[in-house]
Amino acid sequence: MTYAERRLWQYLRAGRLEGMKFRRQHPVPPYIVDFCCVEAGLVVELDGSQHSPAADAARTRYLQSQGWRVVRFWDNDVLREVEVVVAMIWDFTSRPALSPTPLPPGEGL
Repeated sequence: MTYAERRLWQYLRAGRLEGMKFRRQHPVPPYIVDFCCVEAGLVVELDGSQHSPAADAARTRYLQSQGWRVVRFWDNDVLREVEVVVAMIWDFTSRPALSPTPLPPGEGL
C-alpha cells in the first residue's frame, strides 16, 4: 500500500466510518480495487502520478458495468485533506445507488 492508502485505511478500517465495512485490495477480476464497501456497492480508488486517465476511465466503466459506483481521489488530496476525503466517501456510502425501480406486474410495456 502507498502512504496515502495507509493513511485513508486508518479511517476506513474496522467499521470506523459509521460502522461501514470496507475492504482493501479487493479483487474485482480482472482488477484489484484499492478499497470497497460491498454493502454500499462503492469502490474507492486513489490515483497517483502513475495513473493514466484513459486506463482509469476504462477501469471505471468496467467496474460500473459490474454494478459498482466508483469514486476517485488523488493521493495528494488524501495526504493534505484526509478528513474532507473521508466526509465525501461517507456521502457516497450514505446515498443510495440510483437504480431503476421495477414496475409492478401488468404495468409498462
